[in-house]
Amino acid sequence: MSGLPRSAHALVTGGGRGIGRAVASQLSRAGATVTVLGRNQTTLDAAVAAGDAHFAEVADVADQASIGAAIAKAVARRPIDILIANAGIAESAPFARSDAALFKRMIDVNLMGVVYAVQAVLPPMRNQPRGRIVAVASTAGLRGYAYVSAYSAAKHAVVGLVRSLALELANTRITVNAVCPGFTDTDLVAGSVENIMTKTGRSREQAIAELAKHNPQGRLITPMEVADTVLWLCGDGASAVTGQAIAVAGGEI
Repeated sequence: MSGLPRSAHALVTGGGRGIGRAVASQLSRAGATVTVLGRNQTTLDAAVAAGDAHFAEVADVADQASIGAAIAKAVARRPIDILIANAGIAESAPFARSDAALFKRMIDVNLMGVVYAVQAVLPPMRNQPRGRIVAVASTAGLRGYAYVSAYSAAKHAVVGLVRSLALELANTRITVNAVCPGFTDTDLVAGSVENIMTKTGRSREQAIAELAKHNPQGRLITPMEVADTVLWLCGDGASAVTGQAIAVAGGEI
């Protein structure tokens, strides 16, 4: 049992594909009304058409005005009880070639995208009987990886934000947590696989194995494994769990 209120309204950023789509699907099947938010209308509409979500809003999480307007429309339909701040991007480069523009892209989407979403949902959420905020971070927010210093720095910042905000809201019925997946079988990781193949000449299988070696179980995580963890954090059984960064990574952390 998920323990979700029957009237729960969940908003999932980056909800049109990958981990976000899996989270939206699980929340929807648990009885929540789900709004998916992202930049691509087509993928969002596909999630709604498949029954993984009920509503879709187009917005760029790195644009405060854009995401604020989209969330206001969602709140007008029904107050938001659950925020899953999932939208993210990843780029790799040696630190010596990681310029200010690369760091800004990673910070704008991976950190500020979470900040803007939380800032938009938190005031009305305070008036709800309960609230759940879950940021989808990464094991890169708990440890370092070579060649992704900008991405890792942004995800570390997300974990710090979660821990601090959880303390500020500890005397409310709102919990704040992070889920930190290892390398997960999504199109985001598929891009990393293509990058490895291009730069090293390795086969697809060898490139996947290069990423999977970080996981002691020797495999990629599935989006649904991450979604199941998020669903648990959103339920009543996790009411005492806040300020945590939970690794879903086969024992890597």
